[in-house]
Amino acid sequence: MDGTVLDSEVIYHKMIKQICEKYNRKYPKDLQLQVYGLTDRELCSLVVREVKIPISVDEFERQLNDLAQKMLPSAPLQKGAERLLTHLHDYKIPMALATNSMEQSVRLHATARPKLFGLFHHKISVTDPEVFRGKPNPDIFLVAASRFPDKPSPRQCLVFEDSAVGVQSAKEAGMQVVMIPDARLDREHTRHATLVIHSLLDFRPELFGLPPFDDAPRKYKRIEDFESQKDY
Repeated sequence: MDGTVLDSEVIYHKMIKQICEKYNRKYPKDLQLQVYGLTDRELCSLVVREVKIPISVDEFERQLNDLAQKMLPSAPLQKGAERLLTHLHDYKIPMALATNSMEQSVRLHATARPKLFGLFHHKISVTDPEVFRGKPNPDIFLVAASRFPDKPSPRQCLVFEDSAVGVQSAKEAGMQVVMIPDARLDREHTRHATLVIHSLLDFRPELFGLPPFDDAPRKYKRIEDFESQKDY
């Protein structure tokens, strides 16, 4: 979800920076790269430890959650995300959302974009009762696969990820994974992906046996248009 479908990583950085500045602490750029793909709890523990902020991890997480309620719903879509999701949905390719974020964050985004998030057959968060370990462990993706009606084997599943821990999780699950990494990420952290692309606009579905994009240009803003209306 974060960093793949939504450009919410930039919102997370703003929230963390805001909390750090409240206590006269700086949020260094090298630390920003380390938080990609972490659970909210892991993120909070890392920042409190590295920045030496004078509050507990619980307090940092509470403040982060308060800011998330206000700021996360405004996260923009990643380039090509709506195009890919609507294309696969139109061709009846089943899709699931599998995220290291908590269910609360998923609900926030789903409420802000009900049409888009409604394209997913189901959504699995790190706080799901059947997920015992977050990424980089394979649990999230294995649970996501098990909840499709036909229960596909891992080798039949294709994962889209932006983080190194997400790629590791998908590979541990025995799945192929397309990575859309942050441009600042060291190439060493991308080498385990099946395919690395700059953005979802570069993805070619036919490489993985999926229906290719139509040759004719299509308008992919229809969901955004619907969601700008008050009555769905």
